[in-house]
Amino acid sequence: MKVFVLDTKICVGCYGCQLACKDEHVGNDWTPYAKPQPESGHFWMKVHETTHGQVPKVKLEYTPTACMHCDNAPCIEAGNGAVYKRPDGLVIIDPEKAKGNQALVDSCPYHAIYWNEELELPQKCTGCAHLVDQGQKPHCVDLCVLEALRFGDEEDFADEIANAEVLNPEFGTKPRFYYLNRPKLFIAGDVWDKEADEIINGAVVTLKDSDEKLVAETTTDHFGDFWFRTLSAGNYHVVVTAENYQTQSRDVQLDRSLNMGDFPMARM
Repeated sequence: MKVFVLDTKICVGCYGCQLACKDEHVGNDWTPYAKPQPESGHFWMKVHETTHGQVPKVKLEYTPTACMHCDNAPCIEAGNGAVYKRPDGLVIIDPEKAKGNQALVDSCPYHAIYWNEELELPQKCTGCAHLVDQGQKPHCVDLCVLEALRFGDEEDFADEIANAEVLNPEFGTKPRFYYLNRPKLFIAGDVWDKEADEIINGAVVTLKDSDEKLVAETTTDHFGDFWFRTLSAGNYHVVVTAENYQTQSRDVQLDRSLNMGDFPMARM
């Protein structure tokens, strides 16, 4: 069975995979797997950009998404015979049988199915089944110059899949599109001496949860910055201490990555 694996740590948001999909499918008829994709309005592979934090402490996350080729694909049931899963795991909308079935668009919880108004067809990523049949990679994978997006047999990715995650597992669809190294939330800030107007290097920053249990501890760098990464949403308590300075502390309700800004420290 085939899978897609995307390492978000490597992806730089070049949009090459999105363009590759257009290059392969716009104006090309790959019957029996797909009719031509329209020039606009369809993104069978779409790169979502998420901004974490606030200036100047900002991280960008790029999440390419396509059909997840789910094992429990709701579109198969909604298709009434017009959608099927191949032995290799790719989910295909039959362009002949699905004609006129606009309800298929709403069956996908990932919003990966599009309606072709001109052809009166629901359409989506086929995993470039026409290329896979020839022993080739999907075009989006082939054009990923950093190899952040990969495709192949599930057993070849077993170790990575064990540490990967899928989008919206609560849907219960069992996607076959896996993500590695997705960034969690972060808390960041900077510490400085308000009298000397200079940063403080080596200040100790402690992060505790709502029960005052230690979550992490770090020190400020030579820019006076501190970072706590891979955090879950929740309530936290941040304490900053430095020799010969008064301690500062703040409470944080974290629901998105946060730059806490300045911690101006007063001398004792």
